[in-house]
Amino acid sequence: MKNKMPIYSINKFELSTNEGDFYTNFLSKHVKNHHFTNYPHKHDFFLVILFTQGKGKHEVDFETFQIEKGVLFVLKPGQMHYWELSDDVDGFIFFHSKEYFDKGFISLSIKDFHFYNSFQGTPYFQLTEKQLNKVNFVMNELVTEYGNNDFYKWQKIHALILLVYIEISREKHTLGNSKNQIYLTKLRQFEDLIEENFRSDKFVKDYAFKLNITEKHLNRVAKSCVGKTSTQLISERTILEAKRMLIYSNLNVTQIGEQLGYFDNSYFVRFFKKNVGITPFAFLVKYKERN
Repeated sequence: MKNKMPIYSINKFELSTNEGDFYTNFLSKHVKNHHFTNYPHKHDFFLVILFTQGKGKHEVDFETFQIEKGVLFVLKPGQMHYWELSDDVDGFIFFHSKEYFDKGFISLSIKDFHFYNSFQGTPYFQLTEKQLNKVNFVMNELVTEYGNNDFYKWQKIHALILLVYIEISREKHTLGNSKNQIYLTKLRQFEDLIEENFRSDKFVKDYAFKLNITEKHLNRVAKSCVGKTSTQLISERTILEAKRMLIYSNLNVTQIGEQLGYFDNSYFVRFFKKNVGITPFAFLVKYKERN
């Protein structure tokens, strides 16, 4: 029988202080103390992981990444992930709530960073040796500062987090290189609406109306920022949820379709196959064989 996928909050993890919306640790200690991270789960916080040694694999929303020295991951709230790691794995990890980051800055929000402001962003970065040295130094400082109780501790921690994000942001990325900040802001609003409404609103016109723009302009925004149509973005979010439910719920295909707003099962199966290339049942079988 399938178990409902757990969603962990920061207070699930062993904290060295009473600060309940930030956590950091050496990766080896984190893995040793939290064995449940080896199984598929979600978080309700923003997460950064840097690997400095070891091997393994890390699956994020059904995409598998190989782990090696210099690999860094950034995960948004709600993303499904788990890993299989070698015994010698090490590095650094930190996570925080949106509120924790935003309260440290007046004119900067966590979603101003391209890897967090769209679900189109990749969670995976391969750092160069120069970048690795910089980020390694900052994250070591972060763990050290977190374990102490020095004057201006939390101000320094906010500054160190920002330094990590700045370094990651300097990686080449489609969203980060976009020159049109107005379009990026509109894309973020569109994706926020998709997240809230994808189970009920299936058509571009629904979102264009909420954003007070034309369907044509909304499609222009999507194509300019991520190279996809508005319809593709809506469909991809629905398909991601369908995959999660197929693997981690006890619902059958018909029930999953209904949960996602498709009350004609044959139509839902066609929709899934069109976007994934195989039927929901075939996807479930293939995933189980792979894992």
